[in-house]
Amino acid sequence: MELSFESLAALVGGELVSSGSEASLTGVSSLEGAGPTEVSFLGNEKYRQQFLETKAGAVIVPMQVEAAMAPKGVALVRVEQPSVAFTKVITHFAESAAEFVPGIEEGALVSPDAKVDPAMVRVAAGAVVQAGAVIGRGTEICSGAVIGRDVQIGEDCLIYPNVTIRERCELGNRVTLQPGVVIGADGFGYDLVKGRHEKTPQVGIVVLGDDVEIGANSTIDRARFGKTVIGEGTKVDNLVQIAHNVVIGKHCLIVALSGLAGSCKLGDYVTVAARAGIAGHVEVGDRVIIAGKAGVTKSISKSGAYYGYPARPMRQQLKLTASLETVPEMRKQLKQLEKRIQELEGK
Repeated sequence: MELSFESLAALVGGELVSSGSEASLTGVSSLEGAGPTEVSFLGNEKYRQQFLETKAGAVIVPMQVEAAMAPKGVALVRVEQPSVAFTKVITHFAESAAEFVPGIEEGALVSPDAKVDPAMVRVAAGAVVQAGAVIGRGTEICSGAVIGRDVQIGEDCLIYPNVTIRERCELGNRVTLQPGVVIGADGFGYDLVKGRHEKTPQVGIVVLGDDVEIGANSTIDRARFGKTVIGEGTKVDNLVQIAHNVVIGKHCLIVALSGLAGSCKLGDYVTVAARAGIAGHVEVGDRVIIAGKAGVTKSISKSGAYYGYPARPMRQQLKLTASLETVPEMRKQLKQLEKRIQELEGK
C-alpha cells in the first residue's frame, strides 16, 4: 500500500518539514540504498554523510534536524525516536504485502478432533495439527510445523516452518515462533539409580504470554510438573535454552546463546545479554541487566547492570578486571622486595 508524505507523517506521529519530489512512497530501505519512492531514517549521527547523499524519497529524522538540511528532492519527517517511527513504516508495508488468507491447504494434516476454523485460521501444506488442539482466529501455521495434542494457541499468532509445540502447551495472543523453535520438549532431568541414569518424568507444560516472540532454533522445556512460564511481551533471541520450570516475567529480553537453568526466576524488564548463563533456582529481580558472558550463581534483587563470573555489579567487576592488569608488575615488585629483604637479613 502506497503512502503519501502526509500519510507518512501521520503514521509515525511526526512533523513533515519538507516535501519530496515523488507523489507517493512504496517501500523502505537504507539511506545508502534507498530510491526516490522509498523511506529511510537517520537514527545515528555517524550516518550523517549518508543522509546528506541519500536518494530516498523521504527520511525520518530527529527533531533537531532542520528543513534546510534536507538533500534535494527528499522529504523530512521529524520525530522524537526515528528508529521506533521507522519500525512503524516497515510494519505498514510488510502487513500490506503479506495478506492473511485463511484456509487449510491441501497436504495439511489436521485432526478432525482439533478446533480449527478454516474461515479464520491458515494451515499450510505439510503442517500437522493433532487431536484436541485449539487454534485461535487469525493464526497462521506454516509448513512443517507440528502442533501437539491439546495445545492451545491464541489469536493472531504466527508459527513459522518446522516449529514443534508439544502436547498441552499454551500460547497467548500475537505470539510469534521463528523457524525451528521447540516448545515443550522434556526438561533435562535424571536420577542416578544403581549406577545408571534414569529419566525423571517431565509432565508439566510451557505457557507463553501475549506478544511473546521466540527466535529461531531456541528451545523452551516443559516443566517437570506445573509450568514453565514466559511472561507477556518477552522477546527471546535465536539459539537460547530455557530449562524446565523457569519463570520469566514481562517484557524481558533474552539474547542469543544465553542459557537459563532449571527453576530460575526472572522479574520484569530483565535483560540477559549474549552468552550469559543463569544457574538453577536463582532469582533475578526486576530491571536487572546481565551483561554478555556473565554467569549468575546467586540471586540478585537490586536493579542495575551485572557482569563477570560470578556476576557482580558492573562497576565493581570493571574495577576488578582493571586491577588484574597490574598483577604482573606487582609480582615483579614483590620479587624485588623479597630479594632486598633477603639481602638485608644476610641470607
